[in-house]
Amino acid sequence: MTMRVHRPREDAEFDFILGKSGVPVLAYFTGTWPKAIEPCRVMDLVVGAVADDRAGRLTVVRADITRCPAATERFGITGAPSCVLLKEGEVVAHGTGPMSTAEVRQLLDDHL
Repeated sequence: MTMRVHRPREDAEFDFILGKSGVPVLAYFTGTWPKAIEPCRVMDLVVGAVADDRAGRLTVVRADITRCPAATERFGITGAPSCVLLKEGEVVAHGTGPMSTAEVRQLLDDHL
């Protein structure tokens, strides 16, 4: 995965990254239980490509649901993979389940 994707280890680090971002944020939530592993691996590639494409215009955060439970609850995440797009700290869009690179780009284009 690209180095342009932040990987917080806990909720406080997740909140710190959101707080210092001066650009929209794509928060991508992953899981480590057996049914989530493969779809999350696919999304890692997708999110990495989007982070590379939008470097400097988008902050991308990959959060593990078990390590960031408060963020997971705050954004209403019920499964992995899930994405939440934030603009000026407000949720403007979300997606659940594996998405293609084109679908994530379209989500961004539609809401930013």
